[in-house]
Amino acid sequence: MTTDNAGSLDGAPALPAVPGTPFGSSGDVGFLAMTDRVLRLLRTRPELAALAAFPFDFDVDRADHVEEVHLASGASLEPIAGDDTGGTYFLCAGSAVLYASSEGDAVLIADSVSEAVEMLVRVPRYCEDISGDLDEDQLRAAVDAADAQAREDFAPELDAHRAALLAGLGLPDRPLTELVALMEAAVERTDPDYLLLNSHELRAYRLMDESSRRPLRDIVLDPGRAMLARVRAGDPGARDEAVADAVLRAGVVRAAQYDRRDGDLPLLRSLLERETAERGTEWYTERQIAAMLVALHGEEEDLPRVRAATDGAAGSGAECVLDWARAMDADRYGQDPDTESEFTWTELARRQGRTEHARVALIRMLDDTGPDAERLVALSHALERLGDHAQAARAQSDFLSLQDTDHDRATAAGALARMERHKGDLAAARKALERARESVGAVPLGHRRRIGCLITEQHLELALAAAEAGDATLARETMAHGKVLLSKTAGHYAKALSELSTRAKWAVAALGRDSR
Repeated sequence: MTTDNAGSLDGAPALPAVPGTPFGSSGDVGFLAMTDRVLRLLRTRPELAALAAFPFDFDVDRADHVEEVHLASGASLEPIAGDDTGGTYFLCAGSAVLYASSEGDAVLIADSVSEAVEMLVRVPRYCEDISGDLDEDQLRAAVDAADAQAREDFAPELDAHRAALLAGLGLPDRPLTELVALMEAAVERTDPDYLLLNSHELRAYRLMDESSRRPLRDIVLDPGRAMLARVRAGDPGARDEAVADAVLRAGVVRAAQYDRRDGDLPLLRSLLERETAERGTEWYTERQIAAMLVALHGEEEDLPRVRAATDGAAGSGAECVLDWARAMDADRYGQDPDTESEFTWTELARRQGRTEHARVALIRMLDDTGPDAERLVALSHALERLGDHAQAARAQSDFLSLQDTDHDRATAAGALARMERHKGDLAAARKALERARESVGAVPLGHRRRIGCLITEQHLELALAAAEAGDATLARETMAHGKVLLSKTAGHYAKALSELSTRAKWAVAALGRDSR
């Protein structure tokens, strides 16, 4: 492998640490859980708790999950009840209720415990084929049929139990259509705010209903599509608004790419001119797409615009430019958004400030990624850029395991050390640097200088971090390795590290002074 991802991203923002302890097999109920009225009643009224447990399978004495879990968002998570399959109901951020099965599936079911229990009692989980497409009479018929089977199979006193529990908890008697609509709305919000992770492996729980998840592509294209519609409708000022903002402009270009109309040419010219004027930015792709879309119209007057936007790559004559545009359309872009890389949408989400949408999509992409080095390194970079150093390290660790040369192993291990350090796991960063040192020693001298500088930098950063954390042993050990590496670093590389080296030396030396 020759993929190099050791470039420093020390300036990447860090996500807030996950508060508290991940939840596993603990029956403790926290303060937030006990502030909910219905849950408080279930905890203090055994006769109501018994009715909720059977036949409605919401057992507050089973508040223990099969493994440690936490929310990717870092919000609080409390187990409050369980069912007879090993699944668990969690209170999220003190209000919403998430259900997680023992098989690794999860779904948000309600905005409150009261709402969740009402749903489970009025529309029990044994009811099948329930959806918002049904009207009140159809829903009533479906529940009645399921209830009849339940009475015959295991709950002959179902009606009396339901009436007693609803009355005892003071739950309303609202239309089933309203309850089902609330339930479906909650399900659709599972991602991104309520993504549940296994705390050990950091893998995400699957959505119970994949069809409920709106594609990220549509989420990030919505603003551009809406603006494009305004321009086409002749909304005064819409074109200027579409062109002025770089992020919105990118969405409009993409929307126009997938929904092409002859009347868009004036807008496309304006988009292209602004993209070209701001060529110092990193968003080259949208400029190229805009140039392609303009060129496909085949207008002679647009040749200078297209040549300027593509730095002459499109050719000079009208026929050459049109051939270039057609080739780009056929080979790279096209009109089908389903053929676009998933990274296109996660990056556009990041630019739009939809950080959690991007992060959740990347985590699910990582879960589905096998031994694909190119994809793993792309995921590692994208997650690190978003500040999710834990998931970035997970991707990077998998990437490292696929490297088959000493140079690539050393490079990947150095990058992993950076991510582990940012994650706050200094011991893991130390292990990664051990692997980097083992590998870099076997790299031919002529190829060792740059990678040696990068690994030296990570030693100095770890020594500084360990000193700041008060870990004198790790700080001194890492600094010693850093000094040896620094002594072997070429002059201009060593000079680039001089300030960091000085800070690390002073920080480590201060540990000795403090101990005296």
